[in-house]
Amino acid sequence: MAALKMWLEGRILDGGWGWAIVAASFMAQFLAYGSPQSVGVLYPEWLHTYQEGKGMTAWVGSLVAGVGLIASPICSACVDNFGARPVTLFSGVMVAGGLMLSAFAPNVQFLIFSYGIVVGLGCGLVYAATLTITCQYFDKRRGLALGIVTTGTSVGAFIYATAQNELIVLYGLDGCLLIIGAMALNLMACSGFMRPLNMPGYYLKQKAALERNTEEQLFVKPPFDDLKIAVGSAATTPEKPLTVKELLITIDAKDLSIQTEKKEGHLAGLAIVKAIKQKQKAYSKYMQSLYEILQDQEMLAFCIAIFLFSLGAFPPVLFVEDVAQSGGLIEEVSVIPLVSIGAIATCIGKLALGILVDIKWINGVYLYAFTMLAAGLVLLFIPITKSYVGLQILTAILGFFSGNWSLTSYITTKIVGIDRLTQAHGILMFFGGFGIMLGPPVVGWFFDWTQSYDLAFYFSGICVLLGAFILFLLSLPCWNRRPSENDKPEVQYTSTCDKVASVA
Repeated sequence: MAALKMWLEGRILDGGWGWAIVAASFMAQFLAYGSPQSVGVLYPEWLHTYQEGKGMTAWVGSLVAGVGLIASPICSACVDNFGARPVTLFSGVMVAGGLMLSAFAPNVQFLIFSYGIVVGLGCGLVYAATLTITCQYFDKRRGLALGIVTTGTSVGAFIYATAQNELIVLYGLDGCLLIIGAMALNLMACSGFMRPLNMPGYYLKQKAALERNTEEQLFVKPPFDDLKIAVGSAATTPEKPLTVKELLITIDAKDLSIQTEKKEGHLAGLAIVKAIKQKQKAYSKYMQSLYEILQDQEMLAFCIAIFLFSLGAFPPVLFVEDVAQSGGLIEEVSVIPLVSIGAIATCIGKLALGILVDIKWINGVYLYAFTMLAAGLVLLFIPITKSYVGLQILTAILGFFSGNWSLTSYITTKIVGIDRLTQAHGILMFFGGFGIMLGPPVVGWFFDWTQSYDLAFYFSGICVLLGAFILFLLSLPCWNRRPSENDKPEVQYTSTCDKVASVA
C-alpha cells in the first residue's frame, strides 16, 4: 500500500495535472498584473481627468507595484494558512473590485486606495499563491515551471498596454477600467484548477482541534456506537503519517489548550505566561537571524542597490508615455506603446541574464552591478533624446537590463546560502518595494517643481549609478569580510517549496 502511494505521488509531480496548474498560474498572473504593469498608459488619462499634480497622481502607480512587495510576508502567510485556491479566489475579488471601483473614482485620493492599495494587495496574493502551488506540483522541473508562470506578468504588460489604449479610445477611461475589471474576475476560474496537494495550516488546526475533542469524548464514557466510530477512525490514521509541518501545527494548536484545561487558577495563568514567553523567544530568534543577515556587508550593499535601482529605474514604466507626449515627440499613445516595448524587452532580459549567470566564470554580483550601470546610463540619455524612435530604443534597452530582477534570488543564495534564502529574499523585497513606492512620486514632484522631466531623470540615473558603485565596491574581495569558502556555495533549488518559491 505504501509503495502504491509513493508511485501515485511520483506520477503527480513533474507532470500530469501539474501542467494545468502552470497554465492556470500563468493566466492568473497575466490577468492580475496586466493592468498594473502597464499603468503608464493610464497615467496620462488620469492627469487629464483629475487635473492633479504629477507627484500626487504618481502614487497610484507606485503603490500598486510596491504594496504587493512590501506585504509579501503577509501574503505568504495567508497562502500557508488557507491554501492557494481560496487565496486566489479572494484575490480575484480584490483585483476585479479595485479596478471596477477605480472607474467611479471621484478624485486621485480615492484612486490611490482603490487602484493602488486594493489592486496591489490582490496582486501580491496572486503572486504568492501561484508560486506556492507550482512548487508543490513540481520537483525536477520546478525551475522550468516557475519560469513559465512568472512570464505571465511580462506578457500581460505587453498585451494590456495595447488593449487598454484601444479600450480608452472606444469606451473612455471608465469603460476601460470596467472591462479590465470584468476580465480580472476570471481569476476565480483560475483558482478552480489549483487543487491542493498538502492540507493548509488553517485546516490542520481545525483537524487538530477536532481530534482533541474526539479524544476527550473517549474518556467520558461515550455510547458504544460512537466508540466504534472513534476506534475505526483512529485505525486509519497510521496510513498517512503527519509531516513535520503538520506535527508543529498540531502541537501549536493543542499545547496551550491542554495546559490550561488541566490546570486551574494560578497554575493556568502560569501556563499561559510560559507559552507567551516561548513565542517571544521564537520571535527574538527570528529577529536575531534577520539582524545577522543585514550584518553581512555584501548583503547590506545588495539591499541598498536594490532600493536605489527600484527608486530610479521603475519611474520610466509610469512616466515614459507622458515624457513622449509632454516633449512633443508624439501627440497620443501609439499603437504599440512604449510600455509594451519595455515589457517584452524585460521578458527577454530575464531569460538572457538567467542564462549568463549560470556560466561558471561570470560573477552574479558583478553582472547585476553591470546591469545597474547600463540602466543608469540609459536614464541619463532619456532627457537628451529628441526623437520618438530614440525613446523607443532607450526604453527597450532599459527594459532589457531591468530583467535583472531574475538574478536576485540567485545572488541572495550566493551571499547567505540556501538555508536563509527565504528570510533574505523577504528583506530584499521590502527594500525593493519601498524604492518602487517612493520613485514615481519623487519624479512627479521634480516635474511639478521644474515643469520638466530632465532633472527628474538625471536624479533617477544618478541613484542607479550610485547603487551600482556601492554594490561593486563593497563586493570586492578586499572589502568582503566573509569567509572565502562561503563565496561560492553550490545552489540546490530542490530543498523545500518555501525556499524555491522565492527563486522566481
